[in-house]
Amino acid sequence: MTKKEKIIVIGSNSFSGASFVNYVLNENPQATVIGISRSVENNDIFLPYKKNNSGRFTFHCLDLNIHLNEVIAVIKDFGPDYIVNFSAQGMVGQSWENPEQWFRTNCIALMNLANALKKEKYLRRFVQISSPEVYGSCQGVIKEGAQLRPSTPYAASKAAGDLSLLPFFKNFDFPLVYTRATNVYGPHQALYRIIPKSIVSIKNSQKIPLHGGGVAVKSFIHIRDVCVATLAVARNGENGEVYHISPDNGNVSIKDVVRLICEKLGKNFESCVENMDERLGQDAAYIIDSTKIRKKLGWEPTISFERGLNEVISWVEENFDEILKCPRDYAHKP
Repeated sequence: MTKKEKIIVIGSNSFSGASFVNYVLNENPQATVIGISRSVENNDIFLPYKKNNSGRFTFHCLDLNIHLNEVIAVIKDFGPDYIVNFSAQGMVGQSWENPEQWFRTNCIALMNLANALKKEKYLRRFVQISSPEVYGSCQGVIKEGAQLRPSTPYAASKAAGDLSLLPFFKNFDFPLVYTRATNVYGPHQALYRIIPKSIVSIKNSQKIPLHGGGVAVKSFIHIRDVCVATLAVARNGENGEVYHISPDNGNVSIKDVVRLICEKLGKNFESCVENMDERLGQDAAYIIDSTKIRKKLGWEPTISFERGLNEVISWVEENFDEILKCPRDYAHKP
């Protein structure tokens, strides 16, 4: 039985944000969604909700660092049940260059947003999309209560942002929950990320750089599984709690991911890659335990890495001519 829901997605122009908007619009025909991002809407091939044509989504191009009052006005006028905050300054390597920009977006702007919303009674849940990178490089399987030991300015800014929200939960009952998902992938992802980057590079006869030889271990989880988990946390999560989102068997080195993509595309691995120096502060691995969300909210992943990889390859192949017209390198925006 669906019911009317009002949801604001901050960072709706991101891969995860756009995918979540699309999932919500499909999952609940009575949901109304507002998206807020600092950049204008991306090319349609990166915004799956564009094919929805539901009329239930509205977009506002606003930057939390600059347009906080305008963002607050949109939120208060709409009166959402849930706010899901995907907005963040990402990219680990680049965060060493101007770390203050990462802290401005990932901590200060976030804290100012929470401060402005701390007494709004219509809000049932504020979902802060965090990152396992706040734990740093880990040994063993990490549970939600693990110590935060970030290794990079990006991770430190995310940890600081997470902590900056706690006073509002503790003192004003601000309906805060956190999610931390492992390495998210799927169709519509930015082309500088390792999976789409590898597929496009191989098809375009370009070498794939393997930083540190590609030995870093990642734990890939499909974006649709993440969207299902995120909406479950928004609807039924317990305020003040952290929820890990991770696959059953997704632990794989970057080198092996690229090797598998080469096999699927009928290419020789050695001829498609070149080894590079490791990125400063690169975590060797983080394997997180998602027992809590499975037991308390009944969530479990459903899309295998093999199936998900095939989906990304199909998406690239179906849109290859358009993809070749798009920027394929990360462009920093202060």
